[in-house]
Amino acid sequence: MRFDEAYSGKVFIMSGNDFEKAKAVIYGMPMDWTVSFRPGSRFGPGRIREASIGLEEYSPYMDKHLEEVAFFDAGDIPLPFGNAERSLHMIREYIGKLLAQGKFPIGLGGEHLVTWPVIQAMYEKHPDMALIHIDAHADLREEYEGETLSHSTPVRKICDLIGADNVYSFGIRSGMREEFQFAKESGMHMSKFHVAEPLKRMLPELQGRKVYVTIDIDVLDPAFAPGTGTAEAGGISSTELLDAIQLIAESDIQVIGADLVEVAPVYDHSEKTAIAASKFIREILLGWVK
Repeated sequence: MRFDEAYSGKVFIMSGNDFEKAKAVIYGMPMDWTVSFRPGSRFGPGRIREASIGLEEYSPYMDKHLEEVAFFDAGDIPLPFGNAERSLHMIREYIGKLLAQGKFPIGLGGEHLVTWPVIQAMYEKHPDMALIHIDAHADLREEYEGETLSHSTPVRKICDLIGADNVYSFGIRSGMREEFQFAKESGMHMSKFHVAEPLKRMLPELQGRKVYVTIDIDVLDPAFAPGTGTAEAGGISSTELLDAIQLIAESDIQVIGADLVEVAPVYDHSEKTAIAASKFIREILLGWVK
């Protein structure tokens, strides 16, 4: 299930060659058709893979080596440029196929709207699921400038689908007044500004549950991740996000899939954003794929 026509030959470090034997599958969603500020996140998946070559295969955080995880890099879904509706349909269809084969999906974005079709497919298989959402932005709008398919809307769509009380957002520091009001009144769980400490307090509530995790790289302060489309000052450090990934790995929740989105490498000539993102993916592979 590799996308041969679009596949560039670059894979995440130590990716295996056997899809059938893989427990986890990395796939790219190179879409930035609905962004509200700066485009470029469609180039994120490729740069994350390239940056991974500089990683050590061993993680001192997890005390594990990538050779201990059977995973396969499928390349990027060949999404039709500018066609958001068709792109979302293709993502949902692909995730459905991965889940039918028992794979743990790890998505590379792309703008944050790509998480919406992933959750639609996930919810069909796991109707009792919850979402952990780590982001600078609430993403709770119903529309942006009249457009309902926007990277400002995925979490609101997910609240409507799986129930707001099953959505846990962390690190939020930007959004409309109405978005924060919705969070208060809907029953969803929103922690502003920080991630690791509120996550540590909240994880016992999710004990034993099936949870999908979506991470927007702009949860990091621009000092750590300038390469993103909608950078937001006042964010967390790379260390805090690594702590959060480890907390989830050590918890009793069952992670059923994950994605990392909104890496836009054109705005970061130092490549620190892609380098950080590749390290987070390594930790997700080693900590969340059981």
